Amino acid sequence: MSKRDYYEVLGVSKDASKDEIKKAFRQLARKYHPDVNKSADAEEKFKEVKEAYEVLSNPEKKANYDQFGEAEPNQGGFGGFGGQGFGGSDFGGFGDIFDQIFNGGSRRRDPNAPRQGADLQYEMSITFEEAAFGKTTEIRIPKEETCSTCHGTGAKPGTKPESCSHCHGTGQLNTEQNTPFGRIVNRRVCPYCHGTGKVIKSPCHTCSGAGRVKVNKKIEVKIPAGIDDGQQIRLSGQGETGVNGGPSGDLYIVFTVKPHKLYRRSGDNVFLEVPLSFAQVALGDEIEVPTLYGKVSLRIPAGTQTGTKFRLKGKGIKNVRGYGQGDEHVTVKVVTPKHLSEEEKTLFRKLSHLSGGSPDQENESIFDKVKKKVFKAD
Repeated sequence: MSKRDYYEVLGVSKDASKDEIKKAFRQLARKYHPDVNKSADAEEKFKEVKEAYEVLSNPEKKANYDQFGEAEPNQGGFGGFGGQGFGGSDFGGFGDIFDQIFNGGSRRRDPNAPRQGADLQYEMSITFEEAAFGKTTEIRIPKEETCSTCHGTGAKPGTKPESCSHCHGTGQLNTEQNTPFGRIVNRRVCPYCHGTGKVIKSPCHTCSGAGRVKVNKKIEVKIPAGIDDGQQIRLSGQGETGVNGGPSGDLYIVFTVKPHKLYRRSGDNVFLEVPLSFAQVALGDEIEVPTLYGKVSLRIPAGTQTGTKFRLKGKGIKNVRGYGQGDEHVTVKVVTPKHLSEEEKTLFRKLSHLSGGSPDQENESIFDKVKKKVFKAD
């Protein structure tokens, strides 16, 4: 029975480079290896892929295959394999490839290499004014720091950690297994040193051999003016202490701004609603309006309607990045009195009579306007 074309098996063209052939083989080997793929035909497909790569990765065998259609003239089957496993020199030491395949594709990491400490997050609640103007305060955060007794070694003063005799300081143990498809190396964390590569026989009494202790550290925080709810700042190097001399992590302060009883904020602008009486909006008035920077005078023109907005330029919040300053927007709300004295009622009746009896359409009472729209004259 004729074999499939080797180029077709690997899914590459005849002018594919050596790197392209190698990449295709790696992908298919991962897909069909019997330890990974439990399909009934996985083993046969893996052998086919392996055979194709053995031929196309060897310049001499590839030239013979391109000329005669076989790996070597007068030879069939696994021509040129010689029964070698994955560790054979002709195969390029691809036992190491499967060591990576079955161990997540990761390289062995030095357990004693410096590593950066973890980042920390702290949620801070502040007032509306503190967010607007900023302030400097202090906080205490629980974190781990290097033990001052053993200076991070975890060993009792006068002693030092020893290299693990089981993994020889690598932090990992290797188990080799010979299979019909080659040598496979399985790698796992050393259970004796827990991946550190070191064994502490005389632990430090302060940190119990951990090399780190938990503390409540006091840190100064400068809240920038203009910070808004949900925003954060980063304090470099104020996170957890690094491992094996690595740099410390960072501390992120996330702000929650409490709502204000008068103001509402949107971006750098603040919004305020001012209640006014009928007389104030009808006749006009000069009122004092509160701002974040003190009271200011605001002129209310006669005939101002409820919902009218006024802008106080520059009375908003400074932009946290220094891009200018917002405004304060004042909205007028006419308040209808709920309880009137007899004198006030009399005055309103006179006002209603005067408004309703005027021929001026602008002074026509609201009741007359509604009556005209709803009830048409016969």
